[in-house]
Amino acid sequence: MAVQISPSILSADFARLADEVEAVAPAADWLHVDVMDNHFVPNLTLGLPVVQSLLKHTSLPVDCHLMIEDPDRWAPGYAEAGARNVTIHAEAVKSPVRTFREIRSAGARAGLAVNPGTPVEPYADLLAEIDMLLLMTVEPGFGGQRFLDLVLPKLRRARALVAAHGGSVWLQVDGGVSEETIERCAEAGADVFVAGSAVYSAGDPARAVQALRKQAERATAHAAWAQA
Repeated sequence: MAVQISPSILSADFARLADEVEAVAPAADWLHVDVMDNHFVPNLTLGLPVVQSLLKHTSLPVDCHLMIEDPDRWAPGYAEAGARNVTIHAEAVKSPVRTFREIRSAGARAGLAVNPGTPVEPYADLLAEIDMLLLMTVEPGFGGQRFLDLVLPKLRRARALVAAHGGSVWLQVDGGVSEETIERCAEAGADVFVAGSAVYSAGDPARAVQALRKQAERATAHAAWAQA
């Protein structure tokens, strides 16, 4: 699958959100929206009303990452609102199969996220129910954190699980993705990259997205998993 870059508005200026979204639109594949409830993670960001507003003002497909308690209750609503992908956390979901199917029935792709300390192997049987597997490469809750290299071996194992499954599950990384780390992620197996600070701290966010894409494509072209 081709490399995809999903800028995270967690690092954008919320007072100028529409402009910040427009700044990445020419280069990005997705718009990554982190929904945090101050319960599952120690931060409060935005919710469904802001997502609904964003959907009216961008042509980019919106990728909602729900870092919330009770995603079984709330996740389908984001899909119904028009989000193209809705990702929920393994650590929070209680009825994953039902919730993934409700997300898909509402017209969105379904994603499963795992925190850095959560093993991926117990969720192998859910690969048939999801479209994307997200490996957090920082502890969730705040942007601008340092990338955790300890996740790279898990990323390789996740790529092997996806290959064994034989489906078309995307493998996303989120947290500390930058020009210093994106090639390592691509080499280990990621094909969808969430980047916040690396994009929105740049003078030209669209150009930053393009530069990250080139790095990821170069690393992917030489990665063992891409040759298999």
